[in-house]
Amino acid sequence: MSSHATFGARGHVLLAVCLCLIASAAAAQSIQRTAIDSPSLAGTSWRLVKFQGSDGTTSTPDDRSKYTIAFGAYGQLTARVDCNRGRGSWKSTGSNQLQVSPLALTRAACRPGSLHDQIVKQWRSIRSYMVRDGHLFLALMADGGIYEFEPLVSVPVIVPAV
Repeated sequence: MSSHATFGARGHVLLAVCLCLIASAAAAQSIQRTAIDSPSLAGTSWRLVKFQGSDGTTSTPDDRSKYTIAFGAYGQLTARVDCNRGRGSWKSTGSNQLQVSPLALTRAACRPGSLHDQIVKQWRSIRSYMVRDGHLFLALMADGGIYEFEPLVSVPVIVPAV
């Protein structure tokens, strides 16, 4: 009878291990599906294409390279907002949710007509993001508008051989 009891205990341990493996596989599959549905911003860099206001107005930068954002892997963020550069932090607490800290910016006075003041004023109102067709869309709370960014691709400098 003791051999039957030992086999039964081993069977329960084996069953528990199998259930843990099945649960781990299901969790991994769920995480993988979430990563595909909500791509992480970590390690990505973007430049501004346009701002579409909820009232139908559209604002475009005179030079896209003056409006950039880079999301660091550990929640750090760097940005260029026209004539100023800044740092801050970011986190995503849920699917497509985004929280950004205030930007610590340099204090240069940008030229009239710059999107600087608008972006700085609306920065803390960013609430969600979506990546669609390779572009990043940052949405403001209360349907305040959407910023559209394109990937920032650095072009390698080719030096001809002499």
